[in-house]
Amino acid sequence: MITEELVELTHWILDKKTERQDLEIKAANGGCPKRLYDTLSSFSNQDGGGILFFGIDEAQDFRLVGVYDLQDLQKKVVEQCNQMVPPVRAVFTVAEVDGVNVCSAEIPGLDLSERPCYYQGAGRLKGAFIRVGDADMVMTDYELYSYEAFRKHLHDDEREISRAEPSDLDEGLIASYMAEKKRKRPGFAQLPKERAYELLDIYRNGKPTLAAMMNLGIYPQGFLPQLCITAIVVPGTEIGETDANDNRFIDNKRIEGTLAEQVEESLAFCKRNMKTRTVIDKQTGMRHDYDEYPIAAIREAILNAVVHRDYSIYTEGTPVQIVMYHNRLEIHSPGNLYGRMTVDQLGIARPDLRNPALATMAESLTKAENRYSGIPTMRREMKNLGLPEPVFENRRNEFVVTFFNQNMPAKSPSSLDEDTSSLLDFCKEPRTRGELTAFMNIDTFSYLLKRYLQPLLEAGLLELTIPDRPRSRSQRYRTAPQK
Repeated sequence: MITEELVELTHWILDKKTERQDLEIKAANGGCPKRLYDTLSSFSNQDGGGILFFGIDEAQDFRLVGVYDLQDLQKKVVEQCNQMVPPVRAVFTVAEVDGVNVCSAEIPGLDLSERPCYYQGAGRLKGAFIRVGDADMVMTDYELYSYEAFRKHLHDDEREISRAEPSDLDEGLIASYMAEKKRKRPGFAQLPKERAYELLDIYRNGKPTLAAMMNLGIYPQGFLPQLCITAIVVPGTEIGETDANDNRFIDNKRIEGTLAEQVEESLAFCKRNMKTRTVIDKQTGMRHDYDEYPIAAIREAILNAVVHRDYSIYTEGTPVQIVMYHNRLEIHSPGNLYGRMTVDQLGIARPDLRNPALATMAESLTKAENRYSGIPTMRREMKNLGLPEPVFENRRNEFVVTFFNQNMPAKSPSSLDEDTSSLLDFCKEPRTRGELTAFMNIDTFSYLLKRYLQPLLEAGLLELTIPDRPRSRSQRYRTAPQK
């Protein structure tokens, strides 16, 4: 950043008195902070990196205290950067604000192939961190493994299920799958059966693979009990709310079987618990019934959840979850987005495939297109019903798709609640994510986006200053001019 931007950032911190996802504040008036390793690691391990700011004391209610010595501070920060693996290359900027010196160190995010960045003195298992809000958290075993799996092209769907035998697979499904492959690839008919099974990832070393068990198994949950779907209906807008009879769940089901069976039974569960909206055409008098959510969109979301979830040993104890609330439907899939894919690229860029063998089988057995059309379909189907665009969140260790129904409609200015009205008034001047979370006193931006910002964006009451790059670090939210 340039000096003017550092001065502007200093005034922002003094005004808002907060850190954020990409900003860590250190005093440094009495010397260089001794332990920067956690933040150096977490900033290096996130897209976009982050900024270490020196010269404001958070313990003194964010008072401007300056730094003890600009040159020595930079030298000692570089020394700590060089103790990271791989070494961190910070970019420094200095400025004078109200008669004292402040300094920033911009930490670039590493390419995915180089992560995780960790402190050499603590080792990879204890010295690798990830940024969660304004805190640095030690990476879980799964988070470390996810980088390793991507870098080494490890595909957990191809691993053998040691307790399983060929007889645990459905011969009819295998025959149908093989017949289809032989029609498309006549060369398969010339191969010995055992060799063809190996090439199609049905067997590995004579044992059924995870992909085969989940697509072709007689009872997959006999070997992988938690690779199922749990579906619940909540009588309110948050887990824990109860109905008039003190019931926490209106409906609750554990859905097992192959992926194809899980998808179909999950759709039946959603249909059974969806409301129907009736609209009478004022001109023709004709009645039109509309589902609470578009079935095609739900199907795509469930397919994505079971096909693209993480199937490693670190997450195989976590089922896919469907939660139907009064105002929304959420589908939770274990594991983060795979590879270099970001939320902003969903439905646009071609993703890396986490489970190629399982996806190929599912394409045949569930009629999943596997052509990257799922996200556009969800968006289109929701728009066709006049519903808000689906919200996609890459949370820590899970990916969540949320569909909102008519119980959270876009509001007109005259019907806005107090919180929303104050938010729109606050955004008459363009605001950053950090400013918004601080103003609304909400810890996570993802919740703020889903609960407040997204409906306002959909209603045209709020707009992005950089609409082509929604996740830009320079992004601001401002109240849209009303026509």
